[in-house]
Amino acid sequence: MAEVLVRKRIVTVEDIFHEGGPVTDRVIKRGAAIAVIKNPFAGRYVEDIAPFMKDLEPLGVSVAQQLLDALGGDAKAVEGYGKGAIVGEAGEIEHGALWHVPGGYAMRDVLGSTKAIVPSTKKVGGPGTRLDVPITHINASYVRTHYDAMEVGVADAPRADEIALVLVMTMGGRVHARIGGLLAHQIEKWDGLR
Repeated sequence: MAEVLVRKRIVTVEDIFHEGGPVTDRVIKRGAAIAVIKNPFAGRYVEDIAPFMKDLEPLGVSVAQQLLDALGGDAKAVEGYGKGAIVGEAGEIEHGALWHVPGGYAMRDVLGSTKAIVPSTKKVGGPGTRLDVPITHINASYVRTHYDAMEVGVADAPRADEIALVLVMTMGGRVHARIGGLLAHQIEKWDGLR
């Protein structure tokens, strides 16, 4: 079992009142939590990296809980989520994929058995690299009002031998969503799709 070395953690929360249209009755909150860790595989090719996912599980739960707490602590109020990773230049894109299971399942567990897959993105880049983390509804991937993204990044990360691991949660869809389609209150199959 490899030790997960965290250099820093960042949490940011946005309160969205409008996007150019009328001010909404309900403020939409969305937040991101980022953990910057040392990449144990930086600078070399390692065939069997999958065991590190298990090592990341406690960090996933901690980051998910920290983000939920920053958003007020009510798991039932969270409607959207996403995840991502920025891998430093001495790593490879596959190292970012290590976050899929520990980040996604931790967030789903903290929120209480959500149905939809947690959308994800990843890239390789240096300090200050920005990442657009995709967001969908937590229980049905086809809810158009919740198709969104949150841009994240860290001014001094990831360094070449680091990975920035990201989780995003929202407490609503886009503030002025009006393109039709399935709405959150119309979800009925509870299979993660419709």
